[in-house]
Amino acid sequence: MDFDLNEDQSLLRDSVERLAADLYPSLESRQARLKAPLGFPEEGWAAFAELGVTGLPFSEDEGGLSGGPVETMLIMEAVGRNLVVEPLFASLVLGATALRLGGSAAQKEKILPGVIDGSLRLTLAHTERQSRYDLHDVATTARRSGQNFVLSGAKSVVPNADAAGLMVVSARVSGERRDPRGIGLFLVPTDAAGVAIEAYPTQDGGRAAEVSFSDVTLPADSALGDPEGGLPLLERVVEHGIAALAAEAVGSMDALHKLTVEYLKTRNQFGVSVGSFQALQHRAVDMLIQLEQARSMALYAAMMVEAEDPAARAAALAAVKVQINKACRFVGQEAVQLHGGIGMTLEYLGAHHFKRLAMIEYQLGDTAHHLRRITQSENGLLAA
Repeated sequence: MDFDLNEDQSLLRDSVERLAADLYPSLESRQARLKAPLGFPEEGWAAFAELGVTGLPFSEDEGGLSGGPVETMLIMEAVGRNLVVEPLFASLVLGATALRLGGSAAQKEKILPGVIDGSLRLTLAHTERQSRYDLHDVATTARRSGQNFVLSGAKSVVPNADAAGLMVVSARVSGERRDPRGIGLFLVPTDAAGVAIEAYPTQDGGRAAEVSFSDVTLPADSALGDPEGGLPLLERVVEHGIAALAAEAVGSMDALHKLTVEYLKTRNQFGVSVGSFQALQHRAVDMLIQLEQARSMALYAAMMVEAEDPAARAAALAAVKVQINKACRFVGQEAVQLHGGIGMTLEYLGAHHFKRLAMIEYQLGDTAHHLRRITQSENGLLAA
């Protein structure tokens, strides 16, 4: 199997890496960008849009770049390596995937121009306080009212909701709270009457929000696909999210490993660099092994996220998340220990990579959750 990038993919990788490095040349520049009202400056988002990143997953006929999972992987690695705070994960991955896979021709015609040129940002609102990682646990309701739907309920930890113009919201049209049937995905403008957004910064430098819906009236064409059969689409969106997080984690772990090795080479103790101690060399190598295993899993995720077999795809992405979670914890903790006290100070870049890796470990499912999914899978190889 050929793992080499083609010319277009190499050009995309180099362009995005160069832009991210220009926007984030230092920790101080990142901290300054976080002070913007939305947690990132608009000119940074505009720069990614000008590069074509915001239109990546859409076809050329729709005005996009016809990018696939490999292209998304390359972008998200750059996001992780440079600790980018622009909401590419929320809009480019979660929101855009829902629209790409579930949107009608009319919906795409109306929404895509703004998404592609960067004037409209998307996000996904699916987590509820009682649901943890169970996508089918939906208490938010969308009751039918004539030709419309009336949305009521609340969503938690919605990424970059205050920066989005449109949310993809999961809501129950019929059935009980944990029924897999009866769930729809709806396009909800963030400025619609009855929508309240309480935004806050997250520990890793991002932003999220608690969002409530009080009798929000939505037209019938706001539903993505079948309004009572939206769970498979939501699962597909989360699978793409896991693949993107895997790539972001690889980028962040790669940067953190390089920081750690450089520190070991320059930190002196007992008259020599601590990197000359064999025990510390072994630990740095263990970090590298975990990083390379994670890199392999990110490639596996990019290959499997578009697989036609839903069961095989779900089991594969669950396995990816388990290995990525373990690698995030191991590499992050080893980096802090090998750095000593400086590894935990907010004035040091490595600490911010550690915080982002810690958040990725729990985003879209922790290790225990995905291990349960694997053991419940009908795929014997993965279940073993």
